[in-house]
Parts: sequence; structure tokens; C-alpha cells
Amino acid sequence: MTRVLIASDKFKGSLTAAQVGAAVRAGIHRVRPGAEVSVVPIADGGDGTVAAASAAGFEAVLVTASGPTGEPVCTAYARRDDIAVVELADVSGLVRLPGGKFAPMTATSRGTGEVIAAAIDAGCRRVVLGIGGSAGTDGGAGLLAALGARLLDIGGNEIGYGGAALARLHTIDLEPVRERLAGVEITVACDVDNPLTGPRGAAAVYGPQKGADGDQVTELDSALNHWADCVAAATGTDLRDRAGAGAAGGVGFAAVAVLGARLRPGIELVLELVGFTDRVAGADLVVTGEGMLDEQTLYGKAPAGVATAAGFSGVPVVAVCGRNTLPAKRLHEAGFSAAYALADIEPDIARCFAEGEQLLEQLGMRIAVEHVSPQPPTAPPTTGHQSPGAAPDDVSARHAAGSATAGRPSTGHQVPGAAVDHVSADHAAGSMAGRPSAGRQSPGAAMDQLSAGHAAGSAMAGRPSAGYQMPGAATDQEHGAGTATTELLSARYQSPGAAMDQGSAGPATPERSVAGLADDIVAAPSRSGGGARTFDGRFR
Repeated sequence: MTRVLIASDKFKGSLTAAQVGAAVRAGIHRVRPGAEVSVVPIADGGDGTVAAASAAGFEAVLVTASGPTGEPVCTAYARRDDIAVVELADVSGLVRLPGGKFAPMTATSRGTGEVIAAAIDAGCRRVVLGIGGSAGTDGGAGLLAALGARLLDIGGNEIGYGGAALARLHTIDLEPVRERLAGVEITVACDVDNPLTGPRGAAAVYGPQKGADGDQVTELDSALNHWADCVAAATGTDLRDRAGAGAAGGVGFAAVAVLGARLRPGIELVLELVGFTDRVAGADLVVTGEGMLDEQTLYGKAPAGVATAAGFSGVPVVAVCGRNTLPAKRLHEAGFSAAYALADIEPDIARCFAEGEQLLEQLGMRIAVEHVSPQPPTAPPTTGHQSPGAAPDDVSARHAAGSATAGRPSTGHQVPGAAVDHVSADHAAGSMAGRPSAGRQSPGAAMDQLSAGHAAGSAMAGRPSAGYQMPGAATDQEHGAGTATTELLSARYQSPGAAMDQGSAGPATPERSVAGLADDIVAAPSRSGGGARTFDGRFR
């Protein structure tokens, strides 16, 4: 039995990692219903990290915490034993800004500190913190305040939220933080090497992405320098230039300078959390992906990490994506055997976002034809006329792919030596066409000639060609298939085990907690029938 492991990141603004995996799995099963396909959602330490941990068996623990502008939001951390996985993006991230309105000077990381505090109070002694996607540039001051730090102005008052408030800081007391985190190990998923301040710092590089104009960037950078001076005075060590200190608006700085955290590449941490090494053992193929495959992918993004890890186990890797700008040479150097992009089969980017799951199914079908071996026949032979030497399952394979319920099954004559799998693949892969083809193969024809034609998704509308047929071969038109609707045909020729339209985990939104997404992922939905997804203009 061929074993396929799908370990993809999300397609940002379109599909969750779980939805990507379910759609590709459905496509593979249309062509190779006997393949064993498992889905392991992953992330690179940013949004989707808690959902990936929850799908891997961690418990999602609901928490109400402060959003980036102070409003309460429902979020969650993932827990297994004494390990807590906390995701900054879902509580202090851009997706939590009310109405999507930027707040570059006042956005705070306080809510992330509140989630960490809740996990520690519940008994967790190891915290994995994913810090991608932050909405603010407060140097992690809000996070520390939530853990007990006292940040006071010259009058002895709390300085308030956001990076701009750091300029008023006069006194800092970190002792309550040290007491609270005694015996707690903090590991931060971080994929950038920016320092806290300067031309490559948090304000200069990432401030404009969070809505800061030129003057605000200058003000924020000055405030962060003052913040670093105060922390250095309190700790005796100046870590503003540490690689990664500028991550997440300076949360990386607070983590290493005050919490004693260790910074590690996000995808490495996530692959450890989901037990990727154990899951890839015995796999024949790994499918990974993200919204955009480009040069950034090769530097710490999830697909590159999966390709490296699978390479150590000697398992080939293919990628799915919305768009691919990497030439074949770069893909192969990074460990990918091939890449399949939505844009290759649908040039309209708006349709790629709106119909991503259906298009991913088509890519899954292509992957099955080109990379997944067909299974040997197992069903008993059916009654019907067979020529000497014909494979025993040729007729049953033709109709077993969908257990045709409309009309009586045809008992097509098959010539000697015809391959077992060619007709079942034809019907399984072509089930989305308006009318199935009545293809016929000559002796010794290759198994996947017909499946390749239909699995690529080329016959998605209109009437497919009838192809060459030997005398005496019964066609499906004789049994009413020619008048069936598209929906009936799809149901009739659905491959065994292929996921049907039974609902899906919807995309994460500011109103929806990561716990809800995690619950949906654990429920392992297959496809969404909900129509268009949110289109934010980007795949990544």
C-alpha cells in the first residue's frame, strides 16, 4: 500500500493548513482510492501554530485576553502534559485589529503575556511561543507587564500601551517577572535575525507593514532605544543587537533579555511538536506547501523545512502552492521533486482564492497520477464476457470506483492483457466531467493513459471525448449515464474513500478563536462547500 503524508502550511487569506491537506487528499483518493493518505497541518511559528499543535493531539485551552488595542478577545493555547504552545498572532496579531485598522503607536503585546501567564498558572513549565504576525512595536513591554513587570513614568504611573509610550518610561521593576517564571523554560519560534533598533530594527523594517509612516518609524525607533537602555540597566546586559531581538515588534528582545528565552527556527519547533520524524517513517511520498513558493520559502519557511526533514528520511517531496516563482533547478536544490501551482491551471488569481479547494483537488489528482503507484486488484471478478488472459478485475474495477447506482453496470468486453487500473482511474478521476468518456485500451496499454488525461482536471466541463472503443464494448451511454447531471455523475463515480462535500473548517478570522479552528481540524473535515474565501490580495 502506498503511503502519502501531507504536511502543508496554510494558504494565507484563503485556506487553513487542514483545508489544504483535506483537498489534496481528496484529489489523490479520486485517482488512487487504495492509497493511505494522512494529513498533518503544520506552521512556521506564526499564525496556525496552535492549530497545528491541536491537530497533533494537544488540547486547546480557551483563554480570554487583551487584543492589540486592549479589547478582550477569545483565543487559546495548546497544551500537552506540561508543555504550552502560545501563538502571538491570534491574540496580539494584525488579524485581531478591530476593523483591520492599524494602530502602529499604541498596539500592545500584553495579551500574549496574559496567555503565557494563564498557561503557567495552570501548571505548564515549558512554553513554546510563536511570535510571527504581531500588530505592534512595543518591544515586548506589554507582554512583560502582563507577567508582572512594573513600568512607571516619572510620576510613578503605568506608562500605558504601545511603542510610543516607552518614551515616557522612567522606572522598571522586573523582579515580579523573575519570580513568576522561576522554573519555567521559554522557547521562541523566530525566523528573522533583525536587531531591536537601527536601520534593520523592528521599527524601520516592520513598522511600515503595521501602518507606521516615516515620522512614526523614527519615533518608535527612538522609544525602543530608550526601552533597551532601561532593560539593560535593570538586567546588566544589553541585548538590543541580538539577532532576532527585532522579531514581532521587539517581543524577541523581551523574551531573550528578560525571560531568558532560547530562539529557534519556527518550522523546526513545529515539526518536533507534531512528531514529524515518526510520521514520515514508512511514507512513500510527502506533499507540502504554502500560498507562495519563492525565494523566501527557502529561508525558514515551512515547505523548505519539511523538504529538509523528509530528505533525511529519504522520502521524496512535492509541493503545492498558489503561485510558484522558483525555477526547477532551485526547487530540486531545495529537495523538491516537483511543484504544482493553482495558477498553472487557473490564471485568474481571484478564482484561485475563491475556488482553492476544488483546484487543489485537481492538483492532488495530478500528483496521484505522476507520483503515487496504482494498487493491485483485490475485488473478486464480476460476471461478464472476458477474453482469455484478461485481468480478473477489469470490469469490477471499472464500476467499483463509484459503485454506480444509476442504471445497470455495463459488461464491457476487454481485450487480452488490458491493464486492471486504467478504467477505474478513468472514472475516478473524470467524475467531475459533464459526461464520462467511454475510453478503450488496446492490449498491453499502460495503466495510467486514461487516468493521466482525466486526473489533470482537463475535462471539467462540457462533453469529454469518447475515445477509441473495441467492438462489443458496452458504453455507459447505454445505461443512462449520458443523461445524468453533473452532480449525479460526480456521485456515481466518486472514488471509494474520497472525501465528499461534508463541510470544512472555515478560515480563521478576527472574530473566530484559534480554538475553534483547532476543533475543526481535529474533526478532520474534507472539503468546504462554502464558496469564496477571504481575499486579501496575497497568497502568503
